[in-house]
Amino acid sequence: MSVDTVAHETSQETRPMYWSIRRELWENRSIYIAPLIVTAIVLFASLLGTIGLPRRMRNAEALDPVQRHVAIVKPFSMAPAPIMLATFLVGLFYSLDALYGERRDRSILFWKSLPVSDLTTVLSKVAIPLAVLPFIGFILGWATQMFLVFFSTFVLLGSGINPARLWTELQLVQSPMVMVYGMAVHALWFLPIYGYLLLVSAWARRMPFLWAIFPPFLIGVAERMMFGTTHFGSLMRYRFMGAMVEAFTPDPKSGRLIDGLAELSPGRFLVAPGLWLGLFFGAACLAAAVRLRRNREPI
Repeated sequence: MSVDTVAHETSQETRPMYWSIRRELWENRSIYIAPLIVTAIVLFASLLGTIGLPRRMRNAEALDPVQRHVAIVKPFSMAPAPIMLATFLVGLFYSLDALYGERRDRSILFWKSLPVSDLTTVLSKVAIPLAVLPFIGFILGWATQMFLVFFSTFVLLGSGINPARLWTELQLVQSPMVMVYGMAVHALWFLPIYGYLLLVSAWARRMPFLWAIFPPFLIGVAERMMFGTTHFGSLMRYRFMGAMVEAFTPDPKSGRLIDGLAELSPGRFLVAPGLWLGLFFGAACLAAAVRLRRNREPI
């Protein structure tokens, strides 16, 4: 048996990627604590909102079918949104500190002594905002939605209102599919943002937050002063908001709910130039972050 074969089998047995991700969860409890706190706040606010649920159900009966659907379903459909936003924000701050933090506390000396490559380390760190946090957001969002549905059912029964209308309007089978699709779409769309922040985290010797926001700000100001245009600012807005435009059929400003498979447009999303240019830029940033981690020393 060759040395390469033995090394490959040893790597498979130790599962460096799996344990590297576990390490991130052990060292960064905010990855799951922050979404849990936001979930608790959403549940508390939503439960208070069920006080007026019987009145809203009675008023909804006088509306046309489209307006009635929005009036009934919107509180349940929008409940996971703050949780998903929280996972995105956690992903941003985590990415910015992921490689900088281990140089700041000098733990990089210990981790580099282990048989884990720089590539595996960087990929395990980007897996947190790309896979782990979206998974946490989906589980918490779906559980919150289902809890509110069942609690609202009991509230309506206690008020003498038949909850059949509520269950008829809710798309309980399609809704989790839409949530999974939305989390996957935004993970891919935000890869260049996470990659850029990891690159800054690997490069900066101090104040990574300022180094992350200063170059885009400087470019935007310089373009405005020199050419009187805001193309770079529009590009930044498109990167943060473009997934909703490219991946879903309704206009995000229309107020129409996105709670069914008919509102999804995966074909248009997959052929969007912004997706592939972003993936290429994100991959380049990750490659640069791997190289920087290989050569960087503790701060």
